[in-house]
Amino acid sequence: MTGPSAHIDSFLNDNLPPRALWPEMDYSVLPELAAYPPSFNAAVELLDRQAADRFADKPMFRFGDDVWTYGEVLARANRIASLLVEDCGLVPGNRVLLRSGNHPMLAVSWYAVLKAGGVAVTTMPTLRAREIEYIANKARIQLAISHRDLAADIEEAAPSCADLRRVLYFGDPADGLETLAEAKPATFANVDTSAEDVAIIGFTSGSTGTPKGTIHFHRDLLAAADCFAGRIVDIRPGDIVCGSPQIAFLYGLCAFLVDAPRFGAETVLLERATPKLLLETIEKTRATVCFSTPSGYKLMLEEAADYDLSSLRVCVGGGEPLAPAVFDRWKEITGVAMINGLGISELLHIFISAAGADIRPGAIGRQIPGFRVRVVNDAFEDTAPGEIGQMIAKGPNGCRYLDDAERQAGYVRDGWNLSGDLCRVDEDGYVYYEARTDDMILTSGYNVSGLEVEAVLLEHPSVRECAVVGSPDPDRGAIVKAFVALSDGAAGDAALAGELQDYVKSQISAFKYPRAIEFVDALPLTATGKIQRGALRALERERAGTGG
Repeated sequence: MTGPSAHIDSFLNDNLPPRALWPEMDYSVLPELAAYPPSFNAAVELLDRQAADRFADKPMFRFGDDVWTYGEVLARANRIASLLVEDCGLVPGNRVLLRSGNHPMLAVSWYAVLKAGGVAVTTMPTLRAREIEYIANKARIQLAISHRDLAADIEEAAPSCADLRRVLYFGDPADGLETLAEAKPATFANVDTSAEDVAIIGFTSGSTGTPKGTIHFHRDLLAAADCFAGRIVDIRPGDIVCGSPQIAFLYGLCAFLVDAPRFGAETVLLERATPKLLLETIEKTRATVCFSTPSGYKLMLEEAADYDLSSLRVCVGGGEPLAPAVFDRWKEITGVAMINGLGISELLHIFISAAGADIRPGAIGRQIPGFRVRVVNDAFEDTAPGEIGQMIAKGPNGCRYLDDAERQAGYVRDGWNLSGDLCRVDEDGYVYYEARTDDMILTSGYNVSGLEVEAVLLEHPSVRECAVVGSPDPDRGAIVKAFVALSDGAAGDAALAGELQDYVKSQISAFKYPRAIEFVDALPLTATGKIQRGALRALERERAGTGG
């Protein structure tokens, strides 16, 4: 049961998939989920109620030497919300693009957008102009908030963003967002959104090469925290949370803006958390909870023994499988049994995991409270224990794509979300990750569309045709690798490889560029002339000695 929509701008309500194509979402399975009222604003639950309770003077965000309490964050968010409504004309349902590294002003702006009934669209700070333009037009973005240091790409994209009417910058002492907001009151009349009003859109690389917009409601945000952070991670008041994921990444957004404040914890924000900086931060701040990726922890292992990490109580490694060797070594150094977890953008946050004595090294974990997980064959029948199949899931959150009924219909079947992940499950319900079913490449916790990288490479005059696949890598799980057949007259040498890599970095996010390029005379083709990417993936696995 949900309340009436508060959205005056009906674009998102009009562009949700038909309800018949939604997965089943059950809020009766856990008492905390069943207690959600028909109407509530997630930012009010995460910020206002916590600031009004016993946390008003408690630290909420630490950024360098600056500490912002829950009460201070609330006042700043209220001022920005008033600015957005009074000076920028934001009405409930408008979309606001947020662009920054991890910064308290990004966090405050996110809460402000939700409090005003807007829809927050966080974007990676590495996005280039063409990527910003696509997202802005797909979501019909009206307003944007960005760090001044990232102005170049958004300014380049702005003329092609049809609905964008204003960009506000913070980090600018002259006339930035901070200065403009100071003139506004520290109180704000929050919009009473429906539990099913859209709160955020998360854009993620699509297997077709175009990013897909995953839609999440106000209730989804609370459910993500209550099921994972509350039931598995067990975040508590007094915890100090830190980590490496970007807030623009849904894993980081949930960890730092939803999970931690839901349970009254403090978050240490790092704009760019290198392994060394994260280790220094844990030691300096006496952090108790750390969110990163298995690749991130593996890189930290090189120096972890040189730091005092005794304050750590919980470590979460999400976004990719966790190797037993990394688990064992991290536990040996810190005494903490790392929690692995699998989440997908369509379901917002982690839904397969295990903690404490339930951890089984090598496995991701089991379905967490509130969710059901199966591994099925092509006939949609449960596989036998140990047999590889596609992992499917259902729970309180589920897939709703923005303006893409065709993709929606292909993702949901009989009420289940089809993850696209090949897994196996043992007799005890533990899930083991194997691979993707499509052309997505999982590298250091990031999903990269091989087709998107191919499209950019094909724009270069030296490239006749190409195929981009994941190549096994001991540190990143996989790297992006391009097989390139050259145009007449082009020389396949190191200089051209570097030029192609730089070209990709200039056009799309740098983490997507091919770290390896192999020049070939021709690509393997099917009888109908299609590129056999599967054959190239198998070749790379054989070369790496990881089997077929």
